[in-house]
Amino acid sequence: MLAHAREMKRAVVAAERNGIRLIMNDRADICLAGGFDGLHVGQDDLPPVVVRPILGPDRLLGFSTHNPEQVREADSMRVDYVAVGPVFTTASKAHPDPVIGVEGVKRARLMTKKPLVAIGGVTLANCREVIDAGADSVAVIAALLPDPRQTASEFLKLLS
Repeated sequence: MLAHAREMKRAVVAAERNGIRLIMNDRADICLAGGFDGLHVGQDDLPPVVVRPILGPDRLLGFSTHNPEQVREADSMRVDYVAVGPVFTTASKAHPDPVIGVEGVKRARLMTKKPLVAIGGVTLANCREVIDAGADSVAVIAALLPDPRQTASEFLKLLS
């Protein structure tokens, strides 16, 4: 995993991709060793209060939430962004939390001024609706396949 992380970092630096930030999921050790820009943790990972001192103040820290109580709690934490979802049905998790829908994104937006990332079942067909509901950005996994480069380009066109 560390070798892959370092290769991703080298590729971004070599391509002089200004503005690209690499965020590691769950693993603070790989984030630091790989030179990533930040870390994303979920409800079952190390809590942000433990992770922030490990990362230091200069790396981004994001935190997943799945209901209004968790959004409220995340808003009071030293995190840089709050992820909320799953917005739609997702196959990326074996046991996903209940779907919050676009209405859940709207409620979350009212609970925090921090950047809000919508995750879970977001596709090219519904991403604009999620942004219009108040998300600042979206996180996608399966929607990038089978051609991540082409699909990412399409997402950028829709969301720019």
